[in-house]
Amino acid sequence: MKLTNAFGLLADFWLAIRAAFIPTVNDVFNTPSLLFSPSLVSKRFMAYVWVAFADSTDDAGRAVKFGLITPHAHGVVLDIGAGHGHTVHYLDRQKVTQYVALEPNTRMHSHIRTRANAAGFVEPDGSLAILSYGAQDTARIAAALGPVDTIVSVLTLCSVPEPERTLHNLVGDVLKAGGTLLFYEHVRNPREDVAWWQRFWTPMWQTAFDGCKLDRATHVWIDAMPVWETKKVWGKDGEDFESLFWHRAGRFVKKGDA
Repeated sequence: MKLTNAFGLLADFWLAIRAAFIPTVNDVFNTPSLLFSPSLVSKRFMAYVWVAFADSTDDAGRAVKFGLITPHAHGVVLDIGAGHGHTVHYLDRQKVTQYVALEPNTRMHSHIRTRANAAGFVEPDGSLAILSYGAQDTARIAAALGPVDTIVSVLTLCSVPEPERTLHNLVGDVLKAGGTLLFYEHVRNPREDVAWWQRFWTPMWQTAFDGCKLDRATHVWIDAMPVWETKKVWGKDGEDFESLFWHRAGRFVKKGDA
């Protein structure tokens, strides 16, 4: 593996620090108790990073998401880890009856609401719901929503605690029979030399970026679940085979009697 690729994410890390370090320090200065909760500091840092880079990150995956989400998302759509709500840009309003944005970082909720409202999803008529649960809170999600038609995960499962268990519970308890799981995630690279560097950088990366891990085989875990009627996984056109951010997209339809 080329060293320029192995160390390339340091440039991303530096850009994130430039965007988020000072506002995060200001938050800690104004609320010193944050020093006793590193996870909250990481969430603050990530919120500022996302203000700076959410749009460009969305643009980088635009072609994949138009092919993945727009034709297949339908009915009640649960967007786990919604971030700033960019998923609404890819929803067909004629096919989607409700957009449910799941985002535990409440600092992002205003961005979700603004984008969703512009796309025609609003809270007064029930076409929009914003929940501050994490994807792992499946019992609370199921109680609030009942079965949903579509689950969308965009660059989220990299940071979910106990991802295999969470996926099992989301698909088993929240996704209705015949429902669709759509995902676009960065995952463990199939090349072992690249995967080694993903494992090397993950401890630092997850500390700064709210638990984000570079080395999860998310697509493999989903594919191995025995509940699917149909399934398809594909990659991102033109992606560098040595990328530490190796992406996979997938469309999985749950069995009608699952």
